[in-house]
Amino acid sequence: MTPRAAAIVLALAPAIACADVSATIDRLWDHGQPAASEARFRAERARWPDGSREALEIATQVARAQGLQRRFDAAHATLDAVAPALATSPPRVHVRYLLERGRVLNSSGAPEKAVPLFLDAARRANADPGEGSAFFAIDALHMLGIAAPASERLDWNVKALDAAERTDDARARGWRGPLLNNLGWTMLDRGDANAALGYWQRALAAREEGGDVAHLRVAKWTVARGLRAVGRLADALHAQLALAAELERAGETDGYVFEELAEIALAHGDAAAAAAWAAKAHAELARDASLVANAPARLARLRRLSAATLR
Repeated sequence: MTPRAAAIVLALAPAIACADVSATIDRLWDHGQPAASEARFRAERARWPDGSREALEIATQVARAQGLQRRFDAAHATLDAVAPALATSPPRVHVRYLLERGRVLNSSGAPEKAVPLFLDAARRANADPGEGSAFFAIDALHMLGIAAPASERLDWNVKALDAAERTDDARARGWRGPLLNNLGWTMLDRGDANAALGYWQRALAAREEGGDVAHLRVAKWTVARGLRAVGRLADALHAQLALAAELERAGETDGYVFEELAEIALAHGDAAAAAAWAAKAHAELARDASLVANAPARLARLRRLSAATLR
């Protein structure tokens, strides 16, 4: 276990005792490291009696971690073990079960099966009197903005953002950053780069309020992507280089930053620089299992661009 993981587990060790049990459980998450997260959830699950609210809710997060590793059969099996207890469990357990079953279905290529589950999760979360329920109601709307038919996604994201901006729940308000990010991508897909950049700039402001370094870096990257989309190449280049330098100082790299630097160089007509950045991007992103599975054409493009370095 890494020192970071150990610190997270130690923070939880006294026992889950805060009013919002779900928020405490979720402190175990590192979405960028789903295998390590699964191990932490399993360790915490072992501390609770079978059938307890805590054990069942933690199990839904084991399933989510398995889904993020693309172990879809394992994730479904984990959720199958939770299902028999739903009738007598607190509403939150049922909501989280529906969310994670829906996420696994969506990620495994069956969004049409996931949508009814997200609708049910939203309905149950809105009826849940427990503390923190607004967070999960917005999560369900957010997932509808991803899994629903393309013609409906904008409306679901707008509804989710409206709910996030109206709530007094600080954790639920944290959805503003991801929702504004998603709305930006929706607008870019619709050909409105200026609207996309506007949403992404708002997302950056929301992330700055939150203070999470990893999320803030993603927001910076996305704003730079928007700058490229509106033709502000010099500003985009400056922003991505600054982000690459920030990562280097932290001893980290990001293939998506290299990919954008390749695209900016290509837009500038600098084929040699584009090839060099593309080679670095491909070396990083070819290790991303999700990208390999879902965007092979994107990796193939980077490979073609980087081939110029061999000439």
